[in-house]
Amino acid sequence: MAELSIGQLATRADVNASTLRYYESVDLLPSPERKNGQRRYDEKMLDRINFIKVAQQTGFSIQEIAVLLEGFETGDSLSERWEQMAKQKRSELDERKKQINSMIQILDNGLSCKCLTWSECLEKIQNSGTC
Repeated sequence: MAELSIGQLATRADVNASTLRYYESVDLLPSPERKNGQRRYDEKMLDRINFIKVAQQTGFSIQEIAVLLEGFETGDSLSERWEQMAKQKRSELDERKKQINSMIQILDNGLSCKCLTWSECLEKIQNSGTC
């Protein structure tokens, strides 16, 4: 099991060292062991960091990521609360996916279009379905 310095982990995870310190400060990463005062991370932290990055890129808040990683407050039904949050976020992601796919279609049409203006292209699409 390889131990990585904060710089090595940051490089391999493609983030800044300050990002790792931030993740640690908001409890997304556990406090690492220290050797001679320097943080030493288990290589397994790369998977966790990649999960955090993907979650952030897809619109999850820090608090939501923390819940996904560590669960809910004591007394809450973990499976029910987690399921509720997962369904809500999945719905939000599905909506974003539709928006992204729509924009991709618009861009694809624009790339194959020979119109001089967006208005001309839009008019052709509305009238004939293609540009």
